[in-house]
Amino acid sequence: MKWDRSAWERGRVLAGLAVVTAGLLAFHPAVPNSVGHLGSLLEQFLPWLGLVVVVLLVLALLRRSAIALVTLLLPVAAWAYLCGGLLLPETTPGTHDLIVVQHNVSDENADPAGTARTLANAGPDLIALEELVPAALPVYEKTLAPQYPYHAVRGTVGLWSKHPLTGSRTVNIKPPGITDSWERGLRAVARTPHGEIAVYVAHLPSVRVGASGLGSAWRDESAGMLGRVVAAEKLRPVILMGDLNSTVDDRGLAPLTSRMTTAQRGFAFSFPAAFPLARIDQVMARSATVTHIRSLPETGSDHLPVAARIALGRGVD
Repeated sequence: MKWDRSAWERGRVLAGLAVVTAGLLAFHPAVPNSVGHLGSLLEQFLPWLGLVVVVLLVLALLRRSAIALVTLLLPVAAWAYLCGGLLLPETTPGTHDLIVVQHNVSDENADPAGTARTLANAGPDLIALEELVPAALPVYEKTLAPQYPYHAVRGTVGLWSKHPLTGSRTVNIKPPGITDSWERGLRAVARTPHGEIAVYVAHLPSVRVGASGLGSAWRDESAGMLGRVVAAEKLRPVILMGDLNSTVDDRGLAPLTSRMTTAQRGFAFSFPAAFPLARIDQVMARSATVTHIRSLPETGSDHLPVAARIALGRGVD
């Protein structure tokens, strides 16, 4: 393909869009949250800005714009820095101390037994569930009991384990503005062959996207409350699993992500199950490393389950 001098003159709009895309990727924390929580809204979908880069690349080739093609190196580099590591294979494939599964099973799930079998088939040590309802709870207990004889349930969240559980208690993460009955956090100690581990299961308040932007005030308050509880936890290591209604890039989860490690490898988009756009189901750790996370097959829920491998003894303290 032979390009003349005008190739450096046309496509300046495309070049400008490439610069803007690179800026959003590299400097997303600078996007203000003061109006409609726009910064948090952007951070829900940061990996998808890679599609914008692809579209701009196609347009630059069609336009035969050299300046646009060169400028596109900026968002490519920014995306690779931000998200590229998640695409890499594990540094030590198959090496882990624990496998855990996290799943919002949905309070409208018509097949709790099938859902439980799907989760157990992944062979995890720990299974965290949210949106447990009284009618379905006995089904989960019966189906999981042969492989997971230990469990703890508080409100609508539960933890099943191959290893003995002690010290189970409710964790209060209910924002003051919520007046309804609401119990969505628990803490237990799993007595594993690798030592005692503090395990938290949480379901943060939902967020809504509307004309005024992202409604996440209660979610942010609840994340702050949970972050303070984790900070005060004396036992190490700590594993947190839950539907946090946010991606790990969202500044609303900073009270947690600043204190815990998140997955080093894997995207594991989990919501909505029909066409996953983001991972809002999270596995985090302290004094341990979440080495890899992946999505599991669809169940009767509107979320996909996620399974994570955890290496103990290293990570954020």
